[in-house]
Amino acid sequence: MNEMRWIDVLLVEDDPGDILLTKEAFELNKVRNKLHVVNDGEQAMAFLRREEGYEDAPRPDLILLDLNLPRKDGREVLQDIKGDEELRRIPVVVLTTSEAEEDILRSYNLHANAYVSKPVDFDQFISVVRRIDDFFVTVVKLPSID
Repeated sequence: MNEMRWIDVLLVEDDPGDILLTKEAFELNKVRNKLHVVNDGEQAMAFLRREEGYEDAPRPDLILLDLNLPRKDGREVLQDIKGDEELRRIPVVVLTTSEAEEDILRSYNLHANAYVSKPVDFDQFISVVRRIDDFFVTVVKLPSID
């Protein structure tokens, strides 16, 4: 029997509505994982590197990354994560409104683990977040990170 484990999830998102939807998806689906939120790419890297007010931040088991972020673009964040020896094993799911083929290709070329377009519909958004959670918590064997 698989033991359900809780994971730390870092959501890198600048849209307050999408942050709220993600939080609601976690609550509605009784997702017990700990959701941490940062609002731009520079905060994401500070969180991951435990700098600038994030010294006690946990190392996330999963990152949900928007591409269109202020201060440091999500593509740059993805490149930095996958180029860092200590961070590259953390799975990154690009969760964005962009359906542009160029963004999809570039994300996978930068070693994103998955690329998911955000649904506009609330119920579909909830379903997508639940599927991501189910996959990374119950199906995938995640490495111990820290």
